[in-house]
Amino acid sequence: MSTAIADKRPSDSLRGGHLPKWAPYAIGAGSVVVAIGIGLAGGLHSRIQWGLIAGILFVLTTFVVASLVEGRRQAKDRVATALVWVAFLLAVIPLVSLVWTTVSRGVKVLDVYFLTHSMGLIADTEVGGGIYHAIVGSLEQVGLATLMAAPIGVLTAIYLVEYGRGNLARAVTFFVDVMTGIPSIVAGLFILSIMLQFDMQPFGFAGSLALAILMMPVVVRSTEEMLKLVPNELREASLALGIPKWRTILKVVLPTSIGGITTGIMLAVARIAGETAPVLLLVWGNTLINTNPFEGAQQSLPLYIYQQYANSAGAGAAYDRAWAASLTLIAFVMILNLGARGIARWKAPKTGR
Repeated sequence: MSTAIADKRPSDSLRGGHLPKWAPYAIGAGSVVVAIGIGLAGGLHSRIQWGLIAGILFVLTTFVVASLVEGRRQAKDRVATALVWVAFLLAVIPLVSLVWTTVSRGVKVLDVYFLTHSMGLIADTEVGGGIYHAIVGSLEQVGLATLMAAPIGVLTAIYLVEYGRGNLARAVTFFVDVMTGIPSIVAGLFILSIMLQFDMQPFGFAGSLALAILMMPVVVRSTEEMLKLVPNELREASLALGIPKWRTILKVVLPTSIGGITTGIMLAVARIAGETAPVLLLVWGNTLINTNPFEGAQQSLPLYIYQQYANSAGAGAAYDRAWAASLTLIAFVMILNLGARGIARWKAPKTGR
């Protein structure tokens, strides 16, 4: 009977084989070559179009070749893997292109002089000047926002996880979700409306208030998730020893999750470091160095980039300064992310062998 069933199966001498390890690379290279040929023959001058054609050819060719050699079941698995790689490239290529463009254009004027001098009395069309005043403004505004948002966000998350019950906790959770999605310009308009009521002039701390509003929900959400990861057994063991709940939170829960909480705060800082709209409304910008965030207009890196690019008409010294400031801002955010990863690894639980 088994022989009869086997006779009914379609004969395929290649089925059950296995593609060599270099097959995906060969298929990918062939797909790129064919896509370039199709693009040139069809008059497609965009490399993005060539890449999309190459991705489609890669997936289709992988399925056909794998079906002939390994069977349809294994072919579906290889197609899924191919789709993952295509999606990965579609996500990475724009990022790499952005970083490459910023680095190649930003290094033209990025030097020690650029980092240690302000614009002063230099016009936007003139060569020279720097971003020292913008760096000082960004550090002060983001630092003040962090001092306000981080404690409030952490305490709110502690309330939601450890104490929150009933309508109040649900209301707080709802408003945190709403605040997470509000545009940055709305936070700026909210602070601006308060300033207009008191007839206040633009100053750096006003921008910090708007940035703190944007940062708080991010800190709440990240801290809440980290606190939920703490095993309940640790809380129960501490409470069983007669330790009060507030001390259990302070001595057990927070030290256990401090690495993730710090990482979330630093990522939230990186998120607000590039905000431009609130600073444009509330701080206005300043070509001179102003180290007092509570009096007078200040500058910040995102606002400096916007103003330099807007006044450059796509060329000239201001255009180069805008790209150099962009590279500095990317480096600042990258340092924060690397610091967050380092703290997460440093504070991660150590497992023995």
